[in-house]
Amino acid sequence: MNNQLLMRGLVLIAISLFFGIAAATNYQVGSFSRAGPGLFPLLVSCILGLIGLVMVVRAWFENSGPIRFNYKNILIVLASLIGFVVIAEHFKAIAALVYLVFVSGLAGTEYSVKRNLKICVVLIAIAFAFRTFLGLQVALY
Repeated sequence: MNNQLLMRGLVLIAISLFFGIAAATNYQVGSFSRAGPGLFPLLVSCILGLIGLVMVVRAWFENSGPIRFNYKNILIVLASLIGFVVIAEHFKAIAALVYLVFVSGLAGTEYSVKRNLKICVVLIAIAFAFRTFLGLQVALY
């Protein structure tokens, strides 16, 4: 099983099963007209599982490269996620979002400050929308 696309699909399916089963068993799902706290994570898990299934099916028809691990990129993304949590806990969410975008961008093939700024603006706008329209208690600034 040295197929990168197949492994990606199987990992997505495993993640979706883990979170989908946890959502369905630990939270009340409810119905579409009266949603419970487990409905949204269950739906997201189902969508992620379908994407993983499509990837597994595609792996049978397409030739994919061998599995390669770029440990440097894995460490960069982990550092950005850990830093996001630490900064969000001690400072505010906007600073954490900016850190996350700029550090995780180092894992890409080309680094663009302009692109990172655009991504930051969009993510900050989404955070403001969540706070304003959904009433989430997010300490942005």
